[in-house]
Amino acid sequence: MPEDTTETVRLLVVSRESAFLRPLCSVAESNSWQVESAMSAWDAMERMQSGLAPHVFLLDLPRGDGDSLHILRWLRRLLPDLPVIVTCFPEDAIHRKEAIRLGAQEVLIRPLDEGRLESSIYRHLGRPETGQGEITSEDIEQLGPDSFFVSASPLTQKLRAQAQLLAEADVPVLILGEPGSGKDTVARLIHKLSVRSGFKFLRVNCADMPGELLEAELFGSERASNPGSSLPVQGKLERAEKGTLFIEEITEMPLGLQTRLMHALQDKALVMPGNDKAIPVDVRVLASTSASIDRALAERKLREDLYYRLSAFTVQVPPLRQRRSEITALLHHWMHQLARQYGLPAREFSSAALEACQHYSWPGNLEEMENFVKRYLVAGERELTFNDVCLADGTNGGEFAGTQARISAQPYASNAGDDPAGPKSLKSLIQSVKWEAERNAIGTALQKTGWNRKAAARLLRVSYRTLLYKIDQYHMSASESVLPSFPGGKFSLPGTSKSNGKIS
Repeated sequence: MPEDTTETVRLLVVSRESAFLRPLCSVAESNSWQVESAMSAWDAMERMQSGLAPHVFLLDLPRGDGDSLHILRWLRRLLPDLPVIVTCFPEDAIHRKEAIRLGAQEVLIRPLDEGRLESSIYRHLGRPETGQGEITSEDIEQLGPDSFFVSASPLTQKLRAQAQLLAEADVPVLILGEPGSGKDTVARLIHKLSVRSGFKFLRVNCADMPGELLEAELFGSERASNPGSSLPVQGKLERAEKGTLFIEEITEMPLGLQTRLMHALQDKALVMPGNDKAIPVDVRVLASTSASIDRALAERKLREDLYYRLSAFTVQVPPLRQRRSEITALLHHWMHQLARQYGLPAREFSSAALEACQHYSWPGNLEEMENFVKRYLVAGERELTFNDVCLADGTNGGEFAGTQARISAQPYASNAGDDPAGPKSLKSLIQSVKWEAERNAIGTALQKTGWNRKAAARLLRVSYRTLLYKIDQYHMSASESVLPSFPGGKFSLPGTSKSNGKIS
């Protein structure tokens, strides 16, 4: 970072591609950085000789072009302390070693998301990203549009190594862990690293539906399409052919269905009721539970034979309170992920908020953290009225009295201050604005789609019926041009005192 903290950070980038410059300019704008672009390495050299040297130099190698690396020799002689980041395409990764040998501090493989690019620049400015620590771009592995795996602590690095080994084994795996700890993410990671990654990853949650619906979801059913005929409806065991099926909360599956699943796994075939013809099934099954296995077996909620078939390989996902070194990294990554999802500018966490989050026990794990970041994001530039984050220590049930923080959500370029006040739990803080966060998210989606409710439902990834219900519940109409702001950051549904505030 520049010694004079008021000095604007200057980035000089060599690139001819708008696909690279757009995300870089977006990151620079959110951090109040200045970006200069050059069409060629030689143009960049002339600029540096005639003007101020940048704080970070980015060299985007064109596809199949290694000649531009020659500028690194010149930079190493004349500006040996200038941080250099090189980006290249996957097929040009052979230039990686050469770039490092010539003086580049880091080589990134395209495509790059904004969060990864921003983290890399922050590392080479001489300080971590707002307390993000020693996390590197390789520590965050994107698994899908809204799913990522962070391996920035010894526990999760060990978990990542386990997932790599299990991905190669192609056997059932039982994933254990507390609710919200990331069991789904580990399942997706195993699938992505396996030979089945080119095929479907499907999931079914046994706790979300009654037995009959769960049976149809897993094994399929017969549905009458017109009088006198019927067409079979495939279950997810068939639809995930050659891919991976992730069964969540396996202990909530009725015993009869557990027996049927056991036979399907054992015989690698599926037999429909009333039909003796077996349907071959080539699918890898990953299962999870947040329940105590010993208790589930003792209470006969889980068949022993199914347990032994699934548990030949078992993975234990650590809770968030055992991964405190990753908390700040996760907060920042969630912030950028959700900001892109909702089309809002990312917000800065104040130092007091980060300290409070570090001391919180996070009983809801990653799901609770995601909800907290959503609340923080949608608060906009208003200062929240929630006075304090005196967080409960999950180990002894007492209150953590050392952290008193007034949480402000402000743009990344601003500085947030601290203001001690009275105690209030983070759980209460999140709960009190759940409804506002949900309403604003729905309003944003409706505005983006011009009040096309089906398109908005797809954007929010909820059913059309659920969205219609929520629109009616919040008394929303197309005549609303601006999302309302609720004083104090609190919002209550008309005529209600309690709600779970969840879009499902």
